[in-house]
Amino acid sequence: MMKGNKPSVLVVEDDVPIRNLITTTLEMEKYKFDTAENGNQAIMLAAANNPDIILMDLGLPDIDGIEVIRKIRTWSVAPIIVISARSDEKDKVAALDVGADDYLTKPFSVTELSARLRATTRRIQYIMHADNTNESVFKNGNLEIDYSAGVVKVSGEEVHLMPLEYSLLCLLAQNIGKVLTYRFILEKVWQNGITSDISSLRVYMASLRKKLEKDKEHSAYIQTHIGVGYRMVSAEDIS
Repeated sequence: MMKGNKPSVLVVEDDVPIRNLITTTLEMEKYKFDTAENGNQAIMLAAANNPDIILMDLGLPDIDGIEVIRKIRTWSVAPIIVISARSDEKDKVAALDVGADDYLTKPFSVTELSARLRATTRRIQYIMHADNTNESVFKNGNLEIDYSAGVVKVSGEEVHLMPLEYSLLCLLAQNIGKVLTYRFILEKVWQNGITSDISSLRVYMASLRKKLEKDKEHSAYIQTHIGVGYRMVSAEDIS
């Protein structure tokens, strides 16, 4: 994963002025980056260079960005920030469902792009910190988190989580039994989260629960407190 203070970035954008705006921002803030002008090139560079963060346009000339994300997610867990002119909620949900971590709508400001990159960098560092400082294995019934290896298992079977899903799970596990408010989760995991991110949080929490649940018993580990937030329930309290 990330070496040093700045992550490596793959920029996937076919619009030259927008690509230049993004790369200029990255240069000013001293990020290392590669660029791809279409989906096939993006898949090739993602596989070859294993970037820490991917900035992904959806309207690519050869393959739709949603399909590119789906393909990259078959081997990579690098955070993906979508940058797209598609502003409908269904487009955002579709991108998040296939594995995107964040969604930035065009037109966007350089300040907002920089903030999203900083937030994603902090999330990467949060995961690395959790892995380095929690050497024990967390167990809650059939749920197991090996912090040192960054591996999650349910009933002995490994569950493959995206970085943001893993961060959510670790946060809940480290506060087992406590109700964590939407705001608290957004500030800890998204970093500088805003109210509009609650819809994204719900999508990711639903995805996390789907991956964890093998039956109704396991799905009860993460409990929704409507209008408030989420709580991880101890297996001992599940009747």
